Amino acid sequence: MEFMVRIDPADDAARALLLQLAELGEVAPMTRGHGAALVLGGARSGKSSWAESQFDGVADVEYVATSQSRADDPEWVERVALHRARRPDAWRTTETTDLASVLRADDATPVLIDCLAVWLDRVLMTAGAWGDAPGWRDAVETQVTDLVAALEDTDREVVLVSNEVGSGIVPATASGRLYRDELGRLNARVAAAVDEVWFCIAGVARRLA
Repeated sequence: MEFMVRIDPADDAARALLLQLAELGEVAPMTRGHGAALVLGGARSGKSSWAESQFDGVADVEYVATSQSRADDPEWVERVALHRARRPDAWRTTETTDLASVLRADDATPVLIDCLAVWLDRVLMTAGAWGDAPGWRDAVETQVTDLVAALEDTDREVVLVSNEVGSGIVPATASGRLYRDELGRLNARVAAAVDEVWFCIAGVARRLA
């Protein structure tokens, strides 16, 4: 059986009871702790806003944007602008796909990576996956393995955002199915490497692990 329990942190009796329960089963706090966390969700689920809110009041945050500028796509430009407008001016933005280097940097600043789904799209494109180029799977595996290894080794506090695309209809195209499958595998490997996994739906976040 699983239960979701909310207690007042100042209620000593409730805390003592919770500690007793923890000796009998697994107790996971429903607030984000320190370390690495993966935040999943569908489109417009609130995952990015929730991830950003985890650093409310933190003056120095490294925001890692994995998307490319698309001057020929006004809708995409507007999306990027909305994301930028939400972030505090003091946060620094790093635009890169070299996420492993960011995680290995000698820097105590917390990191927010948004998002892995866009990162994977760019990795697949560079590897030639859409044209079934020879060796593309090995090239993607190298990138994913390096990212997971960096996550397991990093001392930085990091929140990663990614899309959950496997809950809808089966994509009509081979490329769509390939992307869905590769993203599902990536999310699973990242989830196994982080301390916490959260899922957002309708703006509500719940801890999965």
